[in-house]
Amino acid sequence: MSADGTETPAPIETDVLIIGGGPAGLFAVFELGLLDIKAHVVDILDKPGGQCAELYPEKPIYDIPGIPIVTGQGLTDALLAQIKPFGATFHWGQRVDALEKLADGCFRVVTDTGTEFRAKVVVVAAGGGSFTPKRPPLAGIEPYEGKSVFYSVRRMEDFRDRDVLVVGGGDSALDWALNLQPVARSLTLLHRRDEFRGAPHSVEGMRSLVAAGKIGLLIGQMSALVGDGSELSAVTVKTKDGERNVAANRLLPFFGLTMKLGPVAEWGLNLNENLITVDTEKFETSTPGIFAVGDINSYPGKLKLILSGFHEAALMAQAAYRIVYPGKKLLFQYTTSSSSLQRKLGVR
Repeated sequence: MSADGTETPAPIETDVLIIGGGPAGLFAVFELGLLDIKAHVVDILDKPGGQCAELYPEKPIYDIPGIPIVTGQGLTDALLAQIKPFGATFHWGQRVDALEKLADGCFRVVTDTGTEFRAKVVVVAAGGGSFTPKRPPLAGIEPYEGKSVFYSVRRMEDFRDRDVLVVGGGDSALDWALNLQPVARSLTLLHRRDEFRGAPHSVEGMRSLVAAGKIGLLIGQMSALVGDGSELSAVTVKTKDGERNVAANRLLPFFGLTMKLGPVAEWGLNLNENLITVDTEKFETSTPGIFAVGDINSYPGKLKLILSGFHEAALMAQAAYRIVYPGKKLLFQYTTSSSSLQRKLGVR
């Protein structure tokens, strides 16, 4: 019974609680499901896909094995279809605030909405933690955000036939300058210097479009916004030749992300530069029964690639099985030849 007299909901009991619904967390559902391990997934975002779908839903990804090209949202949709047979339960829009190990070896996990879980295993797949785009230091920018100023591209159609100003010199700025150029009425790329941090082929592609007159390139910085308080009409840009207004009713500033671990930092796990240290046998943390997969973890030779997270999830599931089913022999099987796995997947 709670303090206001209402009945407190019973904790949700599950084999595994996965914290994070990005690609690594979603694929963990698949690997666990093959081993008859049930999972619940919690994520602070309001939908699946993590940073991949939140910031880059239409950005092409080229290094998923066997898939020459897929967007962030396309990969998320494919993963959701793949894990559908295992009936995971999702809890979107919730932040895990508390995690403690109980005397019986299970974990008590509580979110900011008061949802409480009891899990035999916890898998942290929280990417880089919570992320917030860095806001340009421009007076009066807040009223334009979400209307004319965007920190990610969720739908390319929102930029069709618009005057677009992309600001930044990294991969995100270059990629979206290249991807939006065909749909925008005009597109200008602004960077503080004529050197770019993005992939060489992206820089070459951008410079080719500039030479062809299809992209405008300015070297300088934004100094003011011009508009009616909700809809931009131009951005004042300061260059070595003075100030000028650049037509822009869509502004995409890519100044990077502020990454914060949030409550994860208070869970007593070994951390290395705000990442969770794990072993490379099963990707377990310093607390037995808590694993970390994907961009949130750290180990010698770590590569922050989606395919690395998939590999980590597979080995984590093997170790989780021994916790969920202590003393039970684990029979390794291949989905290509195992009739029992094929029945689980609904393909036999």
